[in-house]
Amino acid sequence: MASTIPSPLEKIAVIEILNSVPHGVLILDTELRILEMNSFLEVLTGFSSSDARGVYADYILRSNIDNNGRKFHEVLESVECLSVAGDIITQHHKKIPVHFTVSPLMDDSGIAAGLLVFLEDISALESFDKKRRNNNAVVDILGLSPKIQETFDLIPVLAHTDASVLITGETGTGKDMFAEAIHKTSKRSRHPFIKVNCGALPEALLESELFGHARGAFTGAVKDKPGLFRMAQNGTIFLTEIGDLPLTLQVKLLSVLDDKEFFPVGGVKKVKVNIRIIAATHRPLRELVKLGEFREDLFYRLNVLRMHLPPLREREGDVRLLLDHFMRKFSGSLNKPIKGFSKRSIEILTSYRYPGNVRELRNIIEYAVNICQEKKIQEESLPKYLFSPQRGQEVAPRKEQMPSETIAETASSSTTGNGGWGEVEKEMILDAMKKTGGNRSKAARILGWGRTTLWRKLNRYELS
Repeated sequence: MASTIPSPLEKIAVIEILNSVPHGVLILDTELRILEMNSFLEVLTGFSSSDARGVYADYILRSNIDNNGRKFHEVLESVECLSVAGDIITQHHKKIPVHFTVSPLMDDSGIAAGLLVFLEDISALESFDKKRRNNNAVVDILGLSPKIQETFDLIPVLAHTDASVLITGETGTGKDMFAEAIHKTSKRSRHPFIKVNCGALPEALLESELFGHARGAFTGAVKDKPGLFRMAQNGTIFLTEIGDLPLTLQVKLLSVLDDKEFFPVGGVKKVKVNIRIIAATHRPLRELVKLGEFREDLFYRLNVLRMHLPPLREREGDVRLLLDHFMRKFSGSLNKPIKGFSKRSIEILTSYRYPGNVRELRNIIEYAVNICQEKKIQEESLPKYLFSPQRGQEVAPRKEQMPSETIAETASSSTTGNGGWGEVEKEMILDAMKKTGGNRSKAARILGWGRTTLWRKLNRYELS
Protein backbone atom coordinates (compact mmCIF):
# COMPACT_ATOMS: atom_id res chain seq x y z
CA MET A 1 0.00 0.00 0.00
CA ALA A 2 1.34 3.45 -0.94
CA SER A 3 2.64 5.71 1.84
CA THR A 4 2.76 9.53 1.98
CA ILE A 5 5.59 11.77 3.20
CA PRO A 6 4.67 13.17 6.63
CA SER A 7 3.88 16.86 7.06
CA PRO A 8 6.07 18.99 9.36
CA LEU A 9 3.44 18.73 12.12
CA GLU A 10 3.74 14.94 12.04
CA LYS A 11 7.55 14.89 12.08
CA ILE A 12 8.00 14.27 15.83
CA ALA A 13 5.52 11.38 15.76
CA VAL A 14 7.25 9.93 12.70
CA ILE A 15 10.65 10.03 14.44
CA GLU A 16 9.18 8.22 17.45
CA ILE A 17 7.70 5.55 15.19
CA LEU A 18 11.00 5.11 13.31
CA ASN A 19 12.93 4.74 16.55
CA SER A 20 10.58 1.99 17.72
CA VAL A 21 11.43 -0.17 14.67
CA PRO A 22 14.09 -2.85 15.51
CA HIS A 23 15.79 -2.37 12.12
CA GLY A 24 17.62 0.45 10.40
CA VAL A 25 15.29 2.93 8.66
CA LEU A 26 16.04 5.79 6.24
CA ILE A 27 13.71 8.28 4.58
CA LEU A 28 15.21 9.75 1.39
CA ASP A 29 14.07 12.51 -0.97
CA THR A 30 14.05 12.16 -4.76
CA GLU A 31 17.72 13.23 -4.89
CA LEU A 32 18.52 10.37 -2.48
CA ARG A 33 19.42 12.74 0.33
CA ILE A 34 18.63 11.66 3.88
CA LEU A 35 15.58 13.33 5.40
CA GLU A 36 15.44 11.13 8.53
CA MET A 37 17.28 8.21 10.07
CA ASN A 38 16.28 6.17 13.12
CA SER A 39 18.37 5.41 16.21
CA PHE A 40 18.90 1.75 15.27
CA LEU A 41 20.67 2.83 12.07
CA GLU A 42 22.75 5.32 14.06
CA VAL A 43 24.12 2.43 16.12
CA LEU A 44 24.55 0.25 13.04
CA THR A 45 26.47 2.78 10.93
CA GLY A 46 28.15 4.90 13.60
CA PHE A 47 26.70 8.13 12.11
CA SER A 48 24.29 10.33 14.06
CA SER A 49 20.99 11.38 12.49
CA SER A 50 21.86 15.06 12.90
CA ASP A 51 25.05 14.55 10.87
CA ALA A 52 23.25 12.43 8.28
CA ARG A 53 20.34 14.78 7.44
CA GLY A 54 20.82 16.37 4.04
CA VAL A 55 23.72 14.03 3.16
CA TYR A 56 23.50 11.69 0.17
CA ALA A 57 22.58 8.16 1.26
CA ASP A 58 25.53 6.45 -0.40
CA TYR A 59 27.92 8.40 1.84
CA ILE A 60 26.26 7.09 5.02
CA LEU A 61 25.44 3.57 3.83
CA ARG A 62 28.51 2.86 1.64
CA SER A 63 26.92 -0.31 0.35
CA ASN A 64 27.90 -2.82 -2.30
CA ILE A 65 24.37 -3.07 -3.72
CA ASP A 66 24.21 0.30 -5.39
CA ASN A 67 26.30 2.13 -7.97
CA ASN A 68 25.80 5.92 -7.62
CA GLY A 69 22.22 5.32 -6.49
CA ARG A 70 21.23 3.56 -9.72
CA LYS A 71 19.05 0.92 -8.04
CA PHE A 72 17.42 3.47 -5.76
CA HIS A 73 16.61 5.64 -8.80
CA GLU A 74 15.10 2.58 -10.50
CA VAL A 75 12.71 2.21 -7.56
CA LEU A 76 11.69 5.87 -7.92
CA GLU A 77 11.07 5.44 -11.65
CA SER A 78 9.34 2.05 -11.60
CA VAL A 79 7.51 2.63 -8.30
CA GLU A 80 8.27 -1.02 -7.46
CA CYS A 81 9.85 -2.28 -4.25
CA LEU A 82 13.39 -3.64 -4.14
CA SER A 83 14.47 -6.45 -1.81
CA VAL A 84 18.13 -7.48 -1.92
CA ALA A 85 20.93 -8.70 0.37
CA GLY A 86 24.25 -6.88 0.54
CA ASP A 87 26.53 -5.25 3.08
CA ILE A 88 27.49 -1.82 4.37
CA ILE A 89 30.75 -0.37 5.66
CA THR A 90 30.33 1.47 8.95
CA GLN A 91 32.06 4.67 10.05
CA HIS A 92 34.51 2.42 11.90
CA HIS A 93 35.31 0.48 8.69
CA LYS A 94 33.44 -2.65 9.76
CA LYS A 95 31.57 -4.65 7.13
CA ILE A 96 28.06 -5.69 8.20
CA PRO A 97 25.81 -7.94 6.07
CA VAL A 98 22.31 -6.48 5.75
CA HIS A 99 19.11 -7.07 3.85
CA PHE A 100 17.73 -3.99 2.06
CA THR A 101 14.03 -3.35 1.46
CA VAL A 102 13.47 -0.16 -0.55
CA SER A 103 9.94 1.16 -1.10
CA PRO A 104 8.71 4.32 -2.92
CA LEU A 105 6.95 7.02 -0.90
CA MET A 106 4.05 8.55 -2.83
CA ASP A 107 2.60 12.05 -2.55
CA ASP A 108 -1.12 12.85 -2.77
CA SER A 109 -1.00 12.94 -6.57
CA GLY A 110 0.47 9.45 -6.80
CA ILE A 111 3.99 10.55 -7.77
CA ALA A 112 7.07 9.10 -6.07
CA ALA A 113 8.31 11.77 -3.68
CA GLY A 114 10.99 9.81 -1.88
CA LEU A 115 12.08 6.43 -0.62
CA LEU A 116 11.65 4.41 2.56
CA VAL A 117 14.68 2.14 3.16
CA PHE A 118 14.73 -0.70 5.70
CA LEU A 119 18.03 -2.38 6.62
CA GLU A 120 17.96 -5.67 8.53
CA ASP A 121 21.22 -6.75 10.17
CA ILE A 122 21.68 -10.40 9.07
CA SER A 123 25.15 -10.94 10.54
CA ALA A 124 23.80 -13.41 13.13
CA LEU A 125 22.16 -15.49 10.40
CA GLU A 126 25.30 -15.47 8.28
CA SER A 127 27.37 -16.46 11.29
CA PHE A 128 25.11 -19.46 11.88
CA ASP A 129 25.20 -20.41 8.19
CA LYS A 130 29.01 -20.26 8.30
CA LYS A 131 29.07 -22.47 11.38
CA ARG A 132 26.69 -24.82 9.64
CA ARG A 133 28.88 -25.06 6.56
CA ASN A 134 31.95 -25.73 8.73
CA ASN A 135 30.14 -28.12 11.03
CA ASN A 136 29.83 -31.71 9.85
CA ALA A 137 27.16 -32.45 12.43
CA VAL A 138 24.90 -29.83 10.85
CA VAL A 139 25.90 -30.23 7.21
CA ASP A 140 24.96 -33.93 7.29
CA ILE A 141 21.38 -33.06 8.25
CA LEU A 142 19.76 -32.81 4.84
CA GLY A 143 16.33 -31.45 4.02
CA LEU A 144 14.54 -28.69 2.16
CA SER A 145 10.96 -29.24 3.30
CA PRO A 146 9.31 -26.51 5.41
CA LYS A 147 8.98 -28.81 8.43
CA ILE A 148 12.67 -29.72 8.58
CA GLN A 149 13.65 -26.11 7.88
CA GLU A 150 11.71 -25.13 11.01
CA THR A 151 13.93 -27.44 13.05
CA PHE A 152 17.05 -25.94 11.40
CA ASP A 153 15.83 -22.50 12.49
CA LEU A 154 15.54 -23.76 16.08
CA ILE A 155 19.18 -24.86 16.32
CA PRO A 156 20.72 -21.38 16.91
CA VAL A 157 17.90 -20.52 19.32
CA LEU A 158 18.47 -23.63 21.43
CA ALA A 159 22.25 -23.23 21.18
CA HIS A 160 22.07 -19.73 22.64
CA THR A 161 21.05 -20.95 26.10
CA ASP A 162 22.16 -23.53 28.67
CA ALA A 163 18.62 -24.72 29.47
CA SER A 164 17.82 -28.44 29.17
CA VAL A 165 16.46 -29.60 25.82
CA LEU A 166 14.14 -32.53 25.12
CA ILE A 167 14.25 -33.80 21.54
CA THR A 168 11.33 -36.00 20.52
CA GLY A 169 10.56 -37.85 17.35
CA GLU A 170 10.18 -41.29 15.87
CA THR A 171 13.08 -43.69 15.67
CA GLY A 172 15.49 -42.85 12.86
CA THR A 173 14.63 -39.15 12.57
CA GLY A 174 18.15 -38.00 13.53
CA LYS A 175 17.76 -36.90 17.14
CA ASP A 176 21.44 -37.53 17.89
CA MET A 177 22.56 -35.43 14.92
CA PHE A 178 20.41 -32.49 15.97
CA ALA A 179 21.68 -32.77 19.56
CA GLU A 180 25.27 -32.62 18.32
CA ALA A 181 24.43 -29.70 16.03
CA ILE A 182 23.02 -27.76 19.00
CA HIS A 183 26.18 -28.48 20.98
CA LYS A 184 28.56 -27.50 18.18
CA THR A 185 26.68 -24.26 17.56
CA SER A 186 26.76 -23.34 21.25
CA LYS A 187 29.41 -21.67 23.40
CA ARG A 188 30.26 -25.15 24.76
CA SER A 189 31.40 -26.37 21.34
CA ARG A 190 35.08 -26.48 22.34
CA HIS A 191 34.28 -28.90 25.14
CA PRO A 192 33.15 -32.56 25.03
CA PHE A 193 29.92 -33.86 23.58
CA ILE A 194 29.20 -37.15 25.34
CA LYS A 195 26.43 -39.45 24.08
CA VAL A 196 24.86 -42.03 26.41
CA ASN A 197 22.21 -44.60 25.47
CA CYS A 198 20.13 -45.01 28.61
CA GLY A 199 18.66 -48.31 27.43
CA ALA A 200 21.89 -50.03 26.38
CA LEU A 201 23.25 -51.09 29.78
CA PRO A 202 21.89 -52.78 32.94
CA GLU A 203 21.03 -50.37 35.76
CA ALA A 204 24.12 -51.12 37.89
CA LEU A 205 26.53 -50.63 35.00
CA LEU A 206 24.70 -47.55 33.72
CA GLU A 207 24.98 -45.78 37.10
CA SER A 208 28.71 -46.42 37.16
CA GLU A 209 29.08 -45.27 33.53
CA LEU A 210 27.18 -42.05 34.17
CA PHE A 211 28.36 -41.03 37.62
CA GLY A 212 31.59 -43.00 38.06
CA HIS A 213 32.55 -44.99 41.13
CA ALA A 214 35.03 -45.02 43.97
CA ARG A 215 37.64 -47.72 44.36
CA GLY A 216 36.19 -50.67 46.25
CA ALA A 217 32.57 -49.65 45.58
CA PHE A 218 31.87 -53.15 44.26
CA THR A 219 33.72 -56.27 43.19
CA GLY A 220 36.08 -55.38 40.37
CA ALA A 221 36.21 -51.65 41.21
CA VAL A 222 39.99 -51.63 41.63
CA LYS A 223 40.38 -47.90 41.02
CA ASP A 224 38.35 -44.71 40.87
CA LYS A 225 36.35 -44.14 37.69
CA PRO A 226 35.35 -40.58 36.73
CA GLY A 227 32.10 -41.37 34.85
CA LEU A 228 30.65 -39.70 31.76
CA PHE A 229 29.18 -36.71 33.60
CA ARG A 230 32.64 -35.67 34.77
CA MET A 231 34.11 -36.39 31.34
CA ALA A 232 31.55 -33.99 29.84
CA GLN A 233 32.70 -31.14 32.12
CA ASN A 234 31.95 -27.72 30.54
CA GLY A 235 30.38 -29.50 27.56
CA THR A 236 27.14 -31.31 26.77
CA ILE A 237 25.90 -34.75 27.78
CA PHE A 238 23.30 -36.24 25.45
CA LEU A 239 21.01 -38.81 27.06
CA THR A 240 19.33 -40.71 24.26
CA GLU A 241 16.41 -43.07 24.99
CA ILE A 242 15.80 -41.18 28.24
CA GLY A 243 12.48 -43.02 28.60
CA ASP A 244 14.43 -46.21 29.35
CA LEU A 245 16.30 -44.68 32.31
CA PRO A 246 15.52 -46.70 35.51
CA LEU A 247 13.53 -44.86 38.19
CA THR A 248 16.38 -44.98 40.72
CA LEU A 249 18.69 -43.21 38.28
CA GLN A 250 15.96 -40.73 37.40
CA VAL A 251 16.16 -39.49 41.00
CA LYS A 252 19.92 -39.06 40.74
CA LEU A 253 19.64 -37.28 37.39
CA LEU A 254 17.09 -34.89 38.86
CA SER A 255 19.59 -34.05 41.60
CA VAL A 256 22.24 -33.28 38.97
CA LEU A 257 19.84 -30.98 37.12
CA ASP A 258 18.90 -29.15 40.32
CA ASP A 259 22.20 -28.98 42.19
CA LYS A 260 24.88 -29.61 39.52
CA GLU A 261 26.48 -32.16 41.83
CA PHE A 262 26.25 -35.87 42.70
CA PHE A 263 27.87 -38.72 44.62
CA PRO A 264 29.81 -41.31 42.58
CA VAL A 265 28.85 -44.92 43.28
CA GLY A 266 30.39 -45.79 46.65
CA GLY A 267 31.76 -42.27 47.04
CA VAL A 268 31.48 -40.05 50.10
CA LYS A 269 32.43 -36.75 48.47
CA LYS A 270 30.14 -34.88 46.10
CA VAL A 271 31.36 -34.05 42.61
CA LYS A 272 30.38 -30.71 41.08
CA VAL A 273 29.83 -30.47 37.33
CA ASN A 274 29.16 -27.72 34.84
CA ILE A 275 27.36 -29.40 31.95
CA ARG A 276 24.37 -28.97 29.70
CA ILE A 277 21.90 -31.85 29.37
CA ILE A 278 20.10 -32.69 26.14
CA ALA A 279 17.76 -35.66 26.29
CA ALA A 280 15.95 -37.52 23.51
CA THR A 281 13.23 -40.13 23.25
CA HIS A 282 10.88 -41.77 20.79
CA ARG A 283 8.67 -42.93 23.68
CA PRO A 284 5.60 -41.01 24.95
CA LEU A 285 6.99 -39.58 28.20
CA ARG A 286 3.64 -38.13 29.31
CA GLU A 287 2.12 -41.59 29.07
CA LEU A 288 5.06 -43.05 31.01
CA VAL A 289 4.49 -40.42 33.71
CA LYS A 290 0.83 -41.50 34.01
CA LEU A 291 1.93 -45.13 34.28
CA GLY A 292 4.41 -44.27 37.02
CA GLU A 293 7.39 -45.32 34.89
CA PHE A 294 8.86 -41.83 34.55
CA ARG A 295 9.09 -39.13 37.20
CA GLU A 296 6.87 -36.14 36.54
CA ASP A 297 9.31 -33.68 38.13
CA LEU A 298 12.16 -34.98 35.94
CA PHE A 299 9.97 -34.71 32.84
CA TYR A 300 9.38 -31.00 33.49
CA ARG A 301 13.06 -30.37 34.27
CA LEU A 302 14.11 -31.95 30.97
CA ASN A 303 11.29 -30.41 28.95
CA VAL A 304 12.39 -26.80 29.45
CA LEU A 305 13.03 -26.43 25.71
CA ARG A 306 11.53 -28.77 23.15
CA MET A 307 12.44 -29.82 19.61
CA HIS A 308 10.18 -32.26 17.78
CA LEU A 309 11.60 -33.88 14.64
CA PRO A 310 9.05 -34.61 11.90
CA PRO A 311 8.83 -38.13 10.46
CA LEU A 312 10.14 -38.53 6.93
CA ARG A 313 6.63 -39.09 5.52
CA GLU A 314 5.76 -35.49 6.53
CA ARG A 315 8.88 -33.97 4.93
CA GLU A 316 7.56 -33.25 1.46
CA GLY A 317 10.20 -33.64 -1.25
CA ASP A 318 13.01 -34.73 1.10
CA VAL A 319 12.82 -38.43 0.23
CA ARG A 320 14.15 -37.86 -3.28
CA LEU A 321 16.88 -35.55 -1.98
CA LEU A 322 18.02 -38.18 0.52
CA LEU A 323 17.85 -41.01 -2.01
CA ASP A 324 20.26 -39.21 -4.32
CA HIS A 325 22.54 -38.19 -1.45
CA PHE A 326 22.94 -41.70 -0.02
CA MET A 327 23.26 -43.24 -3.49
CA ARG A 328 26.21 -40.94 -4.26
CA LYS A 329 27.73 -41.49 -0.83
CA PHE A 330 27.68 -45.31 -0.90
CA SER A 331 28.51 -45.70 -4.58
CA GLY A 332 31.51 -43.44 -4.02
CA SER A 333 32.75 -45.30 -0.95
CA LEU A 334 32.36 -48.65 -2.74
CA ASN A 335 33.84 -47.26 -5.97
CA LYS A 336 30.78 -48.33 -7.96
CA PRO A 337 29.80 -46.44 -11.16
CA ILE A 338 26.13 -46.12 -10.17
CA LYS A 339 24.53 -43.04 -11.71
CA GLY A 340 20.99 -43.13 -10.37
CA PHE A 341 17.76 -45.11 -10.09
CA SER A 342 15.47 -46.75 -12.61
CA LYS A 343 12.03 -45.24 -13.05
CA ARG A 344 10.37 -48.20 -11.33
CA SER A 345 12.72 -48.17 -8.34
CA ILE A 346 12.06 -44.44 -7.88
CA GLU A 347 8.31 -45.12 -7.86
CA ILE A 348 8.76 -47.78 -5.18
CA LEU A 349 11.12 -45.74 -3.02
CA THR A 350 9.13 -42.51 -3.13
CA SER A 351 5.79 -44.20 -2.43
CA TYR A 352 7.08 -46.12 0.61
CA ARG A 353 6.29 -44.55 4.00
CA TYR A 354 9.56 -45.24 5.90
CA PRO A 355 8.44 -46.13 9.44
CA GLY A 356 12.17 -46.23 10.29
CA ASN A 357 12.59 -42.75 8.79
CA VAL A 358 15.98 -41.50 7.56
CA ARG A 359 17.87 -44.36 9.19
CA GLU A 360 15.72 -46.88 7.32
CA LEU A 361 16.08 -45.01 4.02
CA ARG A 362 19.83 -44.84 4.48
CA ASN A 363 20.13 -48.56 5.07
CA ILE A 364 17.83 -49.42 2.18
CA ILE A 365 20.12 -47.48 -0.18
CA GLU A 366 23.26 -48.96 1.36
CA TYR A 367 21.80 -52.42 0.80
CA ALA A 368 20.79 -51.56 -2.79
CA VAL A 369 24.17 -50.09 -3.72
CA ASN A 370 25.93 -53.19 -2.36
CA ILE A 371 23.65 -55.51 -4.36
CA CYS A 372 23.42 -53.46 -7.57
CA GLN A 373 25.54 -54.64 -10.50
CA GLU A 374 24.28 -52.10 -13.05
CA LYS A 375 24.68 -48.38 -13.68
CA LYS A 376 21.24 -47.67 -12.22
CA ILE A 377 19.62 -49.19 -9.15
CA GLN A 378 16.87 -51.50 -10.37
CA GLU A 379 13.93 -52.80 -8.37
CA GLU A 380 15.68 -56.19 -8.16
CA SER A 381 18.36 -54.57 -5.97
CA LEU A 382 15.88 -53.29 -3.40
CA PRO A 383 15.07 -55.18 -0.17
CA LYS A 384 12.33 -57.73 -0.72
CA TYR A 385 10.09 -56.43 2.06
CA LEU A 386 9.39 -53.26 0.03
CA PHE A 387 7.25 -55.40 -2.29
CA SER A 388 5.29 -57.02 0.55
CA PRO A 389 1.49 -56.50 0.51
CA GLN A 390 1.74 -55.54 4.18
CA ARG A 391 4.14 -52.65 3.59
CA GLY A 392 1.34 -50.10 3.68
CA GLN A 393 0.38 -51.30 7.16
CA GLU A 394 3.75 -50.22 8.56
CA VAL A 395 2.72 -46.59 8.56
CA ALA A 396 1.98 -45.00 11.92
CA PRO A 397 -1.68 -44.07 12.60
CA ARG A 398 -2.88 -40.63 11.60
CA LYS A 399 -2.33 -37.93 14.18
CA GLU A 400 -6.01 -37.38 14.89
CA GLN A 401 -6.40 -41.03 15.90
CA MET A 402 -4.18 -40.94 18.98
CA PRO A 403 -2.19 -38.59 21.24
CA SER A 404 0.77 -37.05 19.44
CA GLU A 405 3.42 -38.56 21.73
CA THR A 406 2.17 -42.13 21.11
CA ILE A 407 2.59 -41.83 17.35
CA ALA A 408 6.36 -42.21 17.55
CA GLU A 409 6.14 -45.31 19.72
CA THR A 410 3.71 -47.01 17.31
CA ALA A 411 5.88 -46.30 14.27
CA SER A 412 8.98 -47.43 16.11
CA SER A 413 7.55 -50.73 17.25
CA SER A 414 6.41 -51.52 13.72
CA THR A 415 9.99 -51.62 12.51
CA THR A 416 10.97 -54.57 14.63
CA GLY A 417 8.19 -56.98 13.71
CA ASN A 418 7.96 -59.43 10.82
CA GLY A 419 8.71 -57.68 7.55
CA GLY A 420 9.63 -54.04 7.37
CA TRP A 421 12.84 -52.56 8.67
CA GLY A 422 13.42 -55.46 11.03
CA GLU A 423 13.90 -57.81 8.09
CA VAL A 424 16.43 -55.48 6.45
CA GLU A 425 18.38 -55.16 9.70
CA LYS A 426 18.33 -58.93 10.12
CA GLU A 427 19.68 -59.41 6.57
CA MET A 428 22.44 -56.87 7.22
CA ILE A 429 23.50 -58.68 10.40
CA LEU A 430 23.57 -62.04 8.64
CA ASP A 431 25.63 -60.61 5.77
CA ALA A 432 28.12 -59.04 8.18
CA MET A 433 28.44 -62.24 10.19
CA LYS A 434 29.03 -64.25 7.01
CA LYS A 435 31.72 -61.84 5.81
CA THR A 436 33.57 -62.06 9.13
CA GLY A 437 33.14 -65.79 9.66
CA GLY A 438 31.03 -65.18 12.75
CA ASN A 439 33.45 -62.72 14.38
CA ARG A 440 31.15 -60.38 16.31
CA SER A 441 33.70 -57.62 16.88
CA LYS A 442 34.48 -57.36 13.15
CA ALA A 443 30.79 -57.63 12.24
CA ALA A 444 29.95 -54.78 14.64
CA ARG A 445 32.63 -52.60 13.00
CA ILE A 446 31.22 -53.31 9.52
CA LEU A 447 27.73 -52.36 10.73
CA GLY A 448 29.00 -49.26 12.56
CA TRP A 449 27.70 -50.50 15.92
CA GLY A 450 29.19 -51.26 19.28
CA ARG A 451 29.52 -54.89 20.38
CA THR A 452 26.72 -54.42 22.94
CA THR A 453 24.35 -53.15 20.26
CA LEU A 454 25.12 -56.10 17.99
CA TRP A 455 24.67 -58.54 20.90
CA ARG A 456 21.28 -57.00 21.73
CA LYS A 457 20.09 -57.20 18.11
CA LEU A 458 21.31 -60.80 17.74
CA ASN A 459 19.11 -61.70 20.68
CA ARG A 460 16.19 -59.65 19.37
CA TYR A 461 16.21 -61.49 16.03
CA GLU A 462 17.08 -64.83 17.68
CA LEU A 463 20.35 -65.06 15.76
CA SER A 464 22.66 -65.66 18.73
